[in-house]
Order: sequence, then C-alpha cells, then structure tokens
Amino acid sequence: MRDVVIIGSGQTPVTRGLGRRAQELAADAIQAAVLDAAVPSRDVSALYLGNMLAGILEHQQQLAAHCAWSSGLKGIEALTIEASCGSGAGALRAGFMAVAGGFHDIVVVCGAEQMSHAPNEDVARALATASDWPAEGGRGRSFVALNASLMRRYAEAHDLNGASFAPFSITAHRNGVHNPNALLQRGLDISGYLNSRILVEPMRMMDAPPICDGAAAVVLADGKTAAALHSSLPRVRIRASAVATDAVGVGERLRTVRLPAAERSSREAYEQAGMAPEHIDLFELHDAFTVVTALSLESAGFSPRGEATRIAADGELDIGGRLPIATMGGLKARGHPVGATGVYQVVDAAQQLMGLGEDNQVANAEVAMAQNIGGSGATVVTHILTQA
Repeated sequence: MRDVVIIGSGQTPVTRGLGRRAQELAADAIQAAVLDAAVPSRDVSALYLGNMLAGILEHQQQLAAHCAWSSGLKGIEALTIEASCGSGAGALRAGFMAVAGGFHDIVVVCGAEQMSHAPNEDVARALATASDWPAEGGRGRSFVALNASLMRRYAEAHDLNGASFAPFSITAHRNGVHNPNALLQRGLDISGYLNSRILVEPMRMMDAPPICDGAAAVVLADGKTAAALHSSLPRVRIRASAVATDAVGVGERLRTVRLPAAERSSREAYEQAGMAPEHIDLFELHDAFTVVTALSLESAGFSPRGEATRIAADGELDIGGRLPIATMGGLKARGHPVGATGVYQVVDAAQQLMGLGEDNQVANAEVAMAQNIGGSGATVVTHILTQA
C-alpha cells in the first residue's frame, strides 16, 4: 500500500441564504485546492464527492460528474459518496483507497452541501432520511428528536444536569471566533447557552449546529508524487483510514448509551497508525450535537464513560489543553453543511499540522485525528493525520 499525502486544500466560507448550489460551492473549493496543490488540473484523474441532500433538496443527482465538469476536471472518473452526515469522510476514504491502492496518483476529494435555501421543515425531513425511516423518520421523529432522546438517556445514566453539556458548545464558539470561514464567529457563555430555547427536551438550540451551506476539498497524491512537488510547508500524510457501521436506527444506542461503530472505527485507526489515544495532539470530532461530542470522546478512548463533560469543564479540550477539539469552531460554530463536514474537518486538521492555525494554532501539533459520523452513529469514518 502506498503512502497517501495531502498536497493541497481549499474551502468556501460556511454561509446560509446565498442560494449557491452545491456544484457551484464544490467548484470553488476544488479549484482552490488544485491551485494550492500547484499541480496542473490535467494531472488529476479522479474526483470523489461527499454529498447527502442534493438529490432531495436540489433535485440533482450525478453530482460528482456535474462538479467535475463545472470545476474544469472534464472527463475524469467522478463518483458521489453518500453516508448521510459522514459523506465527506466517506469520500476521503474512497480517495485514500484509490491512491493507496495504486489506481490513481493524484485525486481530488470534495464535500459539498446546500441546505439553507429550503424551508426548515423540508430540511428536517430530508435529514431524517439518515434514520431508520419506517420506524423513526417516517413516523415524524426528527433527527433533533432522536438525538434529544440520546442526550436524555446519557444525562440520566451519568446523573448530569442541564448545564453539563455547555462547555462543549462554549469551546467550539470560542474557537469559531477566530475562523474567518466559520458561520458563527461569536463567542458563547454559560448564560447564552442556558437562555437558548429548547428544541426538544432536554436539547437546546446551543446544543445543535445551524443549517448552512459550504464546500471543502483536498488534493491527495501518492508519497512519491508528493515528494517530487516543491513545497515550503510540511506535507500531511494520512496514516490511517477506518470505517465501521452499526444499526441505522437509534434504538440499541439508546439502550447502551454508546457508539459502537465509533469505538470500532477508532480502534482500527489506532491499529493502522500504530498509535494510541495518548499520541493524538488534537481531535476534530463530530460535534453535531453536544451528546455526540461526549460519546465520541469516550468512544475514541479520550475519556472514561460518563467523564467527557467533566474534562470539557476542566479546560482539557481547549486550544491549550490536553486534547484540543473543534479547533476552528467545529460543526457547532463553523457550521455543519452535512455532506461537506468530513472534508472541512480534515482541512482544519491539516492546517494545524502545517502550522497554519493562526490564532487557534495548537502548539507542537504533529498528530491529528478526525472522526465523521453518519446518522446517529450508523456510519463512522476515522482518519489519523501526521506531518509527512
């Protein structure tokens, strides 16, 4: 298996209400990534695109082919990867395998999503297709409601109160302030958290990310090709790529209050990289809901069960803490354009490893982990990145 190196990245600011279609956003991110990689577009031989909702909200399928054409990569292999909210990292997994397996030397991976143009009820119904539709979404249970149930069970299991989850959101917003590409570039304190309205008991608005639009992209190359390209910055290598799955319905996870697929995906990634949790310098986790933040930290081995909210309150997850999370705002503050999120996470992690985090730079960052979750935990994709 060949080494896989990130040689370029690009992203659009996360926005809402601008009415730009997913393929327009993708074209901007792809072109920026190819320019950053400083390779001729003719050398790119494949595009792997993560997207969840274009077929539902934009009535546009074959999105990868559409994006390849509109971004100037005409005629190349182009495939759309769908794993609900984990689609972006699913596309990265496909690109990683294509390069590692020797099928392509240079590929582009992109995640793109437009959501904010549609009525909120339509977006909620579309997102609910990530649930077990006959038993959950088709019976009117929104994705917020399903995660609120998980949050309630977690709080009961670990004797937590209404403010226990607040540090996760506060940390993300603090980091988002300094990210010019974040949707919510404003801080949050405990008062703002507690005064935010209840969406579904016990989940507040500040426990969930906003509906938004955006696209992010990376260019991948095999190690030999990457070494031949001049760069004044450190390269970033993908040391591990792992996917695990679980039941699509949330029922079993409500019973055990665990994310088994996140546990398996993390474990496999550590084994591939020859690492353990203590080797990770920062964690771009899937903070779509604060309860998922807690469960992700525990599943990846960064916290004992039931202790994730405590380590957040103690400052261990801050930029200067033991394990910085959501270093550029995460899903909560940067925004969660669902099919794009997994690629945004990797772009953020790669920038940290190259020393480009600016005001949010994690000191001496050498190893980063990114974990993207589809649905309520049915598909979990984990990548470990290091300086090449």
